[in-house]
Amino acid sequence: MDSESARGSASPAFLTVKSPSGTETRVALAQMPFRIGRHADNELVLRDSRASRHHAQIVAQGGQYFVEDLGSNYGVFVNGERTQRAKLKNSDRIEFGFPDSYHVVFSLGVVPSRAKRAKGATPAGEIAGGVNLAKLRAMLELARALQASLSTDEVLVALVDAALAVTGCERGFLLMRRGDELAIRIGRSKTGPLASTDLRVPASLLMRALKQRKEFLSMEFDPSVEGPERTVADLELRSVVCVPMVRVRTGSAQETAAFHPLDDTVGLLYMDSRLHSADLSSGGRELLTTLALEASTVLENARLLEEQWARQRMEHELAIARQIQISLLPRALPSTGWFRAAASSIPCFEVGGDFLDVRQMHLLCWIAISADVSGKGVGAALLASLLQGVFLAAPFAKVSMEEMMDRVNRFLNERTGGEQYVTIFYCTVEANGLMRWINAGHPPPLLVRTNGKLDAMAANGVPVGMLDAAAYTVSESKLEAGDKVVMYSDGLTEARNAAGEFYGLKRLCAVVNAYAGASCRQLHDAILSALDEFTGRAPQSDDISLTVLEYRPE
Repeated sequence: MDSESARGSASPAFLTVKSPSGTETRVALAQMPFRIGRHADNELVLRDSRASRHHAQIVAQGGQYFVEDLGSNYGVFVNGERTQRAKLKNSDRIEFGFPDSYHVVFSLGVVPSRAKRAKGATPAGEIAGGVNLAKLRAMLELARALQASLSTDEVLVALVDAALAVTGCERGFLLMRRGDELAIRIGRSKTGPLASTDLRVPASLLMRALKQRKEFLSMEFDPSVEGPERTVADLELRSVVCVPMVRVRTGSAQETAAFHPLDDTVGLLYMDSRLHSADLSSGGRELLTTLALEASTVLENARLLEEQWARQRMEHELAIARQIQISLLPRALPSTGWFRAAASSIPCFEVGGDFLDVRQMHLLCWIAISADVSGKGVGAALLASLLQGVFLAAPFAKVSMEEMMDRVNRFLNERTGGEQYVTIFYCTVEANGLMRWINAGHPPPLLVRTNGKLDAMAANGVPVGMLDAAAYTVSESKLEAGDKVVMYSDGLTEARNAAGEFYGLKRLCAVVNAYAGASCRQLHDAILSALDEFTGRAPQSDDISLTVLEYRPE
């Protein structure tokens, strides 16, 4: 339904709008419904952060005009009375819930022409008190929008409106550069928003002029030039103004001089007029350049803010992932009985690719796993959690250790094509002291005898996910009372201090020898304490996991 049909038999009407900065304009009710609010798609934009995005609307029904509240927070008032819907009469005063904001007066009739204008009346886009005063008011409106911390689009709408007031042009568009193309971000006329189709000048011609400009902050565009798409001479444009928007960098004069005109161009401020020439006198050109730079700054700040929000969201999500990963670790490790354990995992980022588990298979058998996924960060953590789930199901699957490792190897090869692998030490410890284990490329755990002798449990298979035809065999060791097994990832031995030195296997063995007769908890804590002392708690580039098992038969 067009505006005439929506208005029905209602007489023409207009609004006299007085902004908080004192600017008074008159706007015809040409579009029905006539929406009022903070968002840029309204016919009357209220640049006040307290206003709702769609605050109110004026509709025409049965030859009458009505104002309706669109569920705003602060309400709609007609002649001081709050209302949800009210019929409007000539000279009714409309307010939006705050006395220091916009005031609107409803009037029947057409917007007065220049010859019939009452004393002091100022129609939209025209000057009360001279050219400079109108430009000043436009800049005040922009400053208010910036101060109110409105959304990016709403600030850009205020900026385009200010550019229209400065130049006296009828239409303005803010176009953003996307590679070698221009896309319309904002379209405005003196009476409200414009659709992207309202810009009939081919964007490709504007982009060509933007590329071919000789000056960094200015350009020329001749609408009479014929492009490959179609001629624009038939648009009968009397005046066209184009100002590049450039990314402003801070720094030395040398850095500024190194700017590349196209690489540092983020968009274009375009305005045109069919009725009269653009006014670029009385500092208008300088103001227009300032507005274009301000638009670039607003967009850059918005980009930085979005990046900050994205980082915060990522950090929040990583914190959640970290909590989930922690929750997958054993909640309680056995500290009494014939089998005891102490373990910890320290990721180098929020989440890590190491995982460990210690679980009881049945009354006379425990399972222990230490694994390290290649790579770091979220991807490695996801794969680590997936594999941890696979091994959690191992006792219920009733498959042998060899078959379990073979299944995991085939699964990883099918999913990653050999591009990601996992080193795993997988063992069972029985009440009689028999330890059965598979070492798939993991750093050799240390079997610590009570007499201080250390045996390395070397790899007897390649990392899972590396070779499709890999085979895994089980080795056996016999534990005696007091024996311990130290399982660790390479992040421990490859931890560095401030001088770049590795912690190394030699230092680890020295600590293990010194605490060979201690409990598994004491040995675990001694290793981490020595590691902290060596590194000085310097940030590490790899995850660190440590598990100490202890055999204590009754």
